[in-house]
Amino acid sequence: MAVFIMVAGVFTGAHVWQETAARLVAAGSEVHAVPLSGVGAGRPATAAGVDLETHIADVVSVIDAVDPASGPEIVLVGHDYGIHPVLGAADRRPQRVARVVYLDCGMPRDGVPALAAVPDQALRARLAEWAEDGVSEGELAPPGRDEWQRWGSTAGVGDAALDRLTALAAPQPLGTLLQPLRLTGGEAAVPTTGVLCTGNGVSVDLVQRLVDFGDPALAALTGPRVTFFELPTGHWPMLSCPAELADVLLRAAAGEGRRLRPAGAGAPPPHLRPFPLDVPEVPRDREGRVDLYAPDAGGPRPAVVFVHGGPVPAGARPTPRDWPTMVGYARLAAAEGMVGVTLDHRLHDIGDYPRAAADVSAAVERVRADPRVDADRIALWFLSGGGLLTADWLAGPPAWLRCLAAAYPILAPLPNWGLSGTRFRPDLAVAGAGALPVVLLRAGRETPEIAATVEQFVAAAGDCGARLELVDVPDGHHGFETVDAPGQVRPALRRAMRSVVAHLTG
Repeated sequence: MAVFIMVAGVFTGAHVWQETAARLVAAGSEVHAVPLSGVGAGRPATAAGVDLETHIADVVSVIDAVDPASGPEIVLVGHDYGIHPVLGAADRRPQRVARVVYLDCGMPRDGVPALAAVPDQALRARLAEWAEDGVSEGELAPPGRDEWQRWGSTAGVGDAALDRLTALAAPQPLGTLLQPLRLTGGEAAVPTTGVLCTGNGVSVDLVQRLVDFGDPALAALTGPRVTFFELPTGHWPMLSCPAELADVLLRAAAGEGRRLRPAGAGAPPPHLRPFPLDVPEVPRDREGRVDLYAPDAGGPRPAVVFVHGGPVPAGARPTPRDWPTMVGYARLAAAEGMVGVTLDHRLHDIGDYPRAAADVSAAVERVRADPRVDADRIALWFLSGGGLLTADWLAGPPAWLRCLAAAYPILAPLPNWGLSGTRFRPDLAVAGAGALPVVLLRAGRETPEIAATVEQFVAAAGDCGARLELVDVPDGHHGFETVDAPGQVRPALRRAMRSVVAHLTG
C-alpha cells in the first residue's frame, strides 16, 4: 500500500485533490492532502510569518504522522508551487519517502526561491524586485476567474470546477515565494517521477530533446530511478481528469513510466541529423556569435539571417549555429547567391526573450556592416521557438528588411510561458507588418499547442491584409528538416528559399 501526501500549488489548498484522492482511496491507498499554513483550511489564516520553511514543516509533520511500523511507502506529490515544500520535506526525511512526483512543475534547485517558477514574466520580475528589497511579509492576491491562464492552461477544466477553484482560492503568503529553497542533497537519493501536462506546453519528447542538447545539468533526468508520464490536459489535471491522474499516480508509485535515454546514446538526436538537401560546402567566417557563409560572387550580396529556436540550455554542445540544419540553411542561401548567416543567441530560458531579441538585433547590424553584404537587402528566417522573436520586426519593419520567413514557428506564447502581456506576440504584431512579405512554412503534423499559435497568426494576417505566403509540408512534424523523410521536405524548402530570394532580388 502506498501513502500519497499531496501538496497543491499557489492560491489553492487540499480541496483540489478531492476527486483524485477518492479514487486513490478506492484503489486501496492512504491519502493526505496537506493544508498549508496561511492558505489551507484548518491552518492559521494569516500570512504573517508564513514562508517556505513553514510549508516544508507542514509537509514534514504529515510524514512524521505516518506510522513507519506499518510499512507503507510514502509518495510525495507536488503540483506547481507545491513541489517546493515537497522537495524540502523529502530533503529532511529522505529515508521515509519512496518517491517524489513532480506534477506539471519545474525542477527547483537549492538556493532558488519559488518565484523563479512563476510563469507570468512581469509578475516574476516584480517578485524578484521585492526579494532584492528584503520583503518577507504580505500576500499575493489570488487570480480572478478569467486570470487563471496566467498561472497555467485551464484546458479541460469545466465551468463548475473553475468557479469552485476561484471561490476557494486564497491569497498566497509572499514569504512562500520569496524565501530561497534550502536543500542539503538528501532529496537527491529519492526516486522521482515527472507527470507532464501536454496541454500546458510540455511533453516527454520535449524533455528528451532538451536532454539531447547535451547540457550536463539535465543528465540526472536519464537516471534509472527517474520516470515520466504525460496527461493530455492543462495545468490542473486533478480538476480536468482526476481519474486519469489517479491512475498515473498509482503507476508512478509502482515505479512505472517512460525513461529518457542519455545524451549521445543510440542514433543521433534530431537536431544533429543531416540537412535534407545536398548543398555545396561554403567557407565559414566566424565573428563572435555570428557566422557568415558568403558565395564566391562579386559585389555586395543580399543576406539571409537564420535565427534558431529555443529555449536551448546554456550548456548545450554543439551550439545551434553548428547544428546541421542551421549550417545547411546558410549554405543553401549561399548556393542561391545570397550571404547565409547563422548566429547563437542567448535564449536559454523563457525569461530570456528580451536578451535573445537584443542578440538578434546586434547580429543583424553586424551583418549589415559587412562589406560583402548589401545592407539594404536583408531577410530574416526564424525557426521554432525563435518565432516569437519575429514580433519586433513585424511590428515596425525597417526598409532594408525585404522578407521575413519562419519554419514551424511558435507565433504566440504557449500557455505556461507567461508572455501574453509582453511584446513577443507575433499574432498581434503582424498588424503592423504593412507590405513586408512573410513566408511561413507549416508542418501539417505540428503539435496541437504550437499549431494553434500558427492558426492564430494566419487568421490575424488575413484580417489585416498582410502579405503572407504559406508553404506547407503536409506530413511534416516540428523540426521536419531532420525528423521527416527528406523527400517530403525538399520541395517546400526549395520553394520557400526561392520566394525569399525573389523578394531580396526583385
